[in-house]
Amino acid sequence: MIQLLRLNGEPFTLNAVLIEQIQSLPDTTITLLNGKKLVVKNPEKEVVQLITAYYQTIGLQRIHIEAGEESE
Repeated sequence: MIQLLRLNGEPFTLNAVLIEQIQSLPDTTITLLNGKKLVVKNPEKEVVQLITAYYQTIGLQRIHIEAGEESE
């Protein structure tokens, strides 16, 4: 789980495994696997860092590397 900020500054927690894509439009927009879109105050780069740290914590990053799907 990662903690993010809504545009109004209110914090919320999101299950990072549900994220399909992240865009800066210019606000950071997160699209979930179910198609729902969330606009957050956090910069895209910070969200990616939070996701990567979460994946490493739960061991998901290691699974991708072992499967040969190392990130670019």
